[in-house]
Amino acid sequence: MIKLRLKKYGRKGQPCYRIVAMDSRKKRDGASIEELGFYNPMTDETHLKFQRIKARLEQGAQPTGTVYNILSKAKIIEK
Repeated sequence: MIKLRLKKYGRKGQPCYRIVAMDSRKKRDGASIEELGFYNPMTDETHLKFQRIKARLEQGAQPTGTVYNILSKAKIIEK
């Protein structure tokens, strides 16, 4: 199953995340299928590729809880 989830990078104490589409059986920082955006929890900054995210959701990809909240804040998904 394809999931939209966060992939962690950045240094210790200053996390940043990429929003990626990847197989649910892969490790958190494993190989992803496609990078769909960026999220920085320290500054609450996000950069999203709206068209690609909508395409992945239409193909049946399931967002994790945190990614769901980020997408609903950006009004890509309605609650």
